[in-house]
Amino acid sequence: MSEITGFTAAAAAALPLHVLDREQYARWKAAQPAAQQAWLDAQGFTAAGHSVALLPGADGLAGAVIGVGDRADAYAYAHAPHALPEGSVWQLATELPAAEQALLQLGWGLGSYRFDRYRKRNRAPAQLLASPPAEVADLIAASLRVRDWVNTPTEDMGPQQLEDAARALAEAHGAQVEAITGDELLKQNFPAIHAVGRASHRAPRLIVLRWGKDSDPALALVGKGVCFDTGGLDIKPADGMRNMKKDMGGAAHALALAGLVMAQQLPVRLTLLISAVENAIGPDAFRPGEIIATRKGLSVEIDNTDAEGRLVLCDALTFAGEQRPDLVLDFATLTGAARIALGPDLPALFSNDDTVAQQWLQAGDETRDPVWRMPLWRPYLRYLSSGVADLANAGSRMAGSVTAALYLERFLENDQRWAHLDVYAWNDGERPGRPAGGEALALRSAWAMLKARYA
Repeated sequence: MSEITGFTAAAAAALPLHVLDREQYARWKAAQPAAQQAWLDAQGFTAAGHSVALLPGADGLAGAVIGVGDRADAYAYAHAPHALPEGSVWQLATELPAAEQALLQLGWGLGSYRFDRYRKRNRAPAQLLASPPAEVADLIAASLRVRDWVNTPTEDMGPQQLEDAARALAEAHGAQVEAITGDELLKQNFPAIHAVGRASHRAPRLIVLRWGKDSDPALALVGKGVCFDTGGLDIKPADGMRNMKKDMGGAAHALALAGLVMAQQLPVRLTLLISAVENAIGPDAFRPGEIIATRKGLSVEIDNTDAEGRLVLCDALTFAGEQRPDLVLDFATLTGAARIALGPDLPALFSNDDTVAQQWLQAGDETRDPVWRMPLWRPYLRYLSSGVADLANAGSRMAGSVTAALYLERFLENDQRWAHLDVYAWNDGERPGRPAGGEALALRSAWAMLKARYA
């Protein structure tokens, strides 16, 4: 997977880099020589967010200025690695406060990323003379893992490869992993996961990672790992299926967050659960109208085979609740309805605990990695009613993200603290620091929330 790039310890060729917002720029420019002021004015440079001005010297390049907007947002700095000349090395012209320097380094690491598994980079990022502290490096690494896993096509990122990724993280941090695979899912009472994944030539599985001390509070992370989603027999149209390699984005988030928890030695007893399947079309595909069993003992009528994510999650959530954790968090690329409501950048947060929800909202504001709380409006359970089973997996176009969350809630005990994140895990286009493709959304705020809660 991608290594962290954009940093160097070689100081010899480093040029001065001025990091300024509009207000600071006006004062800084007034103190510069007249020729340099004229040069900057000729370019129309104002230190607007995501801008760069190169400063000429007698022998070529003498330095640069990057314009930043919200200095508390790591992405305010993330344009620099690919806006500054390739191969150039930079050091801060003025020491920044520690918190801002950490954000600069975080943004630089995120902005240096390009997915290059299948082709060479067009260019290397500019280098910053810095060695990010451990937490910043771990945050960068976790975010890049999400991007890499989501960007990797299904042929190279199927259920087995998700298991391999979990085992690699476990080996790095002294965790234990087991995988319940294929028909063993039926023997161990995970029938909904099996039903969704049984048509694929790749066996479905529940990946279970455990780490931490028994004396610490229990935390369960659950991820939707649908490695490709055809929609099943309710097949998606071509444009809706095009990027469905990303339907394991929830698993990528949960797995990367688990890596952060372990790397930073958060004092919790961690259980990570990944339901890894392909929702394929074949002779054994589950059908509309079927009634499937679940670990919880609730029967579910299949209204739509393209509402499969909640099916693979419900067994995992039941199992998570059986561990009696202090908190269950699940991550899923679950509904198009959440994207219609909130767009690609705002993951929809549902929680049955106001304190947990507020902690995550606050962490989102502080880290500029936001979530938006949506209601668990329980009267809408009527949209999941079935005449022949305990509930249906879908049934109405109304409030699609709400009804999906309500479905998941049915599989937890009433006193279990729980939060569900419906996340897009994708950038539709290029933006500074955010290349098109897989993206980690609310990962940093989830970590900040957990750290505030448990550290």
